Formats: sequence, C-alpha cells, structure tokens
Amino acid sequence: MPDYDLLVLGGGTGNAVAAAAADAGLDTGLVERGRLGGTCLNRGCNPSKKLIHRADVAESIRHAGELGIDASLDGVAFSDIVDDVAEAITAKAERMAREARERDGLTLYHAEGRFVDERTVEVERDDGRNGDGDDDGDGGTERLTAETVVLAGGSRPMVPDSIDGTDETSFLTSDEALWLDSLPDRLVVVGGGYIAVELSHFFSQMGSDVAIVGHGDVLVDREDRDVAERLTEAYREKHDLHLGYRATEIADVDGERVVTAEPEEGETIEVRGDRLLLATGRRPNGDLWNVDAAGIETTEKGFVETDEYLRTSVDGVYAMGDIAGNYMFKHSGDKEAEYVVANAVRGDERAVEYPGMAHAVFGSPQVASLGKTESEVSERDGTDYEVGTCAYDDTALGAALRDEGGFAKAIVGADGEVLGCHVVGPEASTVIHEVSTAVAAGADAETIAETIHVHPAISEVVQGAFRDACGVGLSGI
Repeated sequence: MPDYDLLVLGGGTGNAVAAAAADAGLDTGLVERGRLGGTCLNRGCNPSKKLIHRADVAESIRHAGELGIDASLDGVAFSDIVDDVAEAITAKAERMAREARERDGLTLYHAEGRFVDERTVEVERDDGRNGDGDDDGDGGTERLTAETVVLAGGSRPMVPDSIDGTDETSFLTSDEALWLDSLPDRLVVVGGGYIAVELSHFFSQMGSDVAIVGHGDVLVDREDRDVAERLTEAYREKHDLHLGYRATEIADVDGERVVTAEPEEGETIEVRGDRLLLATGRRPNGDLWNVDAAGIETTEKGFVETDEYLRTSVDGVYAMGDIAGNYMFKHSGDKEAEYVVANAVRGDERAVEYPGMAHAVFGSPQVASLGKTESEVSERDGTDYEVGTCAYDDTALGAALRDEGGFAKAIVGADGEVLGCHVVGPEASTVIHEVSTAVAAGADAETIAETIHVHPAISEVVQGAFRDACGVGLSGI
C-alpha cells in the first residue's frame, strides 16, 4: 500500500498543488478520474469561452450595418467550430498528462477514487487507460495513504429531483452541450443563471432559436437588480423568455423535448424544442469521493466545510475549489491553490483571503460584479452609502459602440469604502479589473474616481460611476 507525503484528489486546479508539492521534494500522488484540467479546461470555462468568442464575432457581423459597414453572415460552420475548440482542449489536456507523468516525485493515477478511511483512498482503474492515450496497465484496485490529503474534487451539473421525467427523457447539461456535432433548430434552456445565459447566447448566435424557462422574474437574479433587469431586457429582444415559471416535468413527445412549467399563479405552459439543456446549477462532488467514510464534515448542500486555512474537520486533510464552496470560480480556486501550497506543502500557515474578488457572465451583454449588490447593502442596518452610475452612452467610446442601456454602477460607503461595483455592457469582464485591483490594493472610491484614465477608453464608464458616487463631475467625455 503506497504511502505518500501528499495525495491530491482531483486534477483540475489540484494539478497545480500536486506539481508544486513534487517540485518541493514531497512524494506526491494525484488521482483524477477524467482528463487533467478538470471542469474548467474540459467542459467549463475554457471551451465555453472559446465558443462564445465565435458567437460574439457572429453577433458583431449581424450588427455591422448599424455602423455603416456592409457585411453579411452567410453561414456558420457549427461542427467545424466545435471540432476546432475540442482539438485545442484535448491537446492541452494531453500535454498536462504527459508533463505530470514526466515530473519527478509525482505519480498520476487516472482512476476513480473514494475515501475508505481518514487519509486512505481506494482507486480503481476501469479500463487501464490514463487519459493521454498511453496504456496504464491492466486496471485493478489499490489503496493509497498519505500524511496529507488535498481534496480538490470539483463539482458537476445538478439535475433537480423536482423535475419529473429526467430518467426517461434525453437532455443535455453543460457537460454535453459544448460538444454537440449538429446545431439544434430550437433549443429549450431550463434555468436562468450564468450557464443558461452564456449558452443561450452561444447557440442563438450560431443559428438556433432559443427559449429560456426560468423560475425568477429576471435572469441572473443573484446579480445587482439593475444589472439583472438590463440583461433580461436585452435577452427578451433575442430569445423566447418564460420567466416566473418553474419546470416540473420534461418528456420526449414525437421526437421533441417538451418542458412543462408552472407559475406561482396562472396557466401551466409547455415549451417545445428539438434539444433540451438543463442549466439548473452545480453540486459538489463530495459524495463521489465518499467523504463520509473519511469523517469529513459537510454542509447541508454537500460542500466540504473548511476553516480559514482551508483545513477540513479531519486532521491533515485540506479542501479547495468547488467542492469547498467558498466561491465556485476557477480564479478563486487558483487563489486557494496558492494558500494550500503555502499551508499543506510549505507549512507557512496563511489564512486565505480573497482581495478584490470579482466575477463575470459572458453573455450578451456581458456582466461583471464585485462586492455587494445594492439590495445587500441596503439590508444592512445603519449602512450609509452612495450610488453612482455612468452609462456607456455617456462616454466617448461607449457611445461609438452603440450598446443601448449598458452602464456601470458604483456603491460607496460613507467612509469611501468600495462596497460594490457592477457593470453590464461591452467588455464588462475586463473593465471590472481596475476596481478589483484598486480594492485589493486598499484604495478607496475617490482614488478610482480621480485616477487618470486613458481617453477615450471603455474603462471611463467605471470612472464615471465612481465620480458620480463621490460627487465629482464627469471627466474626459
């Protein structure tokens, strides 16, 4: 039974921890049931954003006439686009596997893994293949132990028990939707969060008619309300929206996928399409790793509980990324990996911090957010704050982009603290970073407002929002 200094479970962001441990001289094991790179590389951020970039280009061509440019979109080679992205993703995953196998001090197990005791994991190879095409032996079962275990086991799409017919009806999750070999004529999307928004944008710009069934009264309802309303307004112009409806049943009827959905009050509806995507959230993989057998405590939703050092309830076991649920972003997982390396590998004992944590939704328009929404701030007793906004149309380059309705919103405390910043419009995922950097560096709202911005850059929309919140006149318009 092999005894490792450190054993990493999950080859997404966990791969970085395993590599750092091996380079530090620790005898390290890495267990991954799929391809290295995890969800982000193989069925999440990387492929989806590569595909969405194609959608953005197609959308720009469709609207070129509004700028006096004679252009037409004569067709979309959908299968070629998917194949191109798949080849790039596969090549990167295979390269990561080769590098892992060649790294001194690191043993890669391409296998299913489950806890059987506190720091003991049983691995089982089903087919003797290691994920990069090389023979990995004849399979079999093996028990691995380690002085320290890092659980980076990820998450997976959630299929709600409240929807009847999931066992009998064919449907897609985000895992499969990215790799279709043919474009649906009509796609029905159940869900109203970021996955639903992003993939609806992709498929509609590729040429599908898209219908969205969501239980909230707006899309991305966890975002600031003003932002969510603006995005919903934009999507209503391009998609068939059924909001305020909860999907209760799905079925295959005469070759079509039929979604039955009920409102809180009113008539039940049926929405039909030739393909169905359930984009109803994600759940942690703790059950797949059998964390109960290790005595690892979890929350009611199944996330592994961690302290400020990312330690679990079991001595010598750390958890990070989606399975820990502190944030479910790749960039937060990358940051947690740095802390796990410091704590579990080097023994530096650093409490995890998330300075300037922001996120983005890559739909059309884009959404980006940092800090608290206005409703969250207003619900805090005694909180004194100011709100400033700036429309894209009120900036020189923003007006040229002709993005009607886009804006930035700054929420500032009485002491100048940046409580939140929310952007909806072109390049929102990029312009939010000046606020993220400022917050991480300890800057206040006035510093952002007074910082000299390149004119006429898109980022002036963020400066305008902070100047408005701080009572400073607009500049560089």
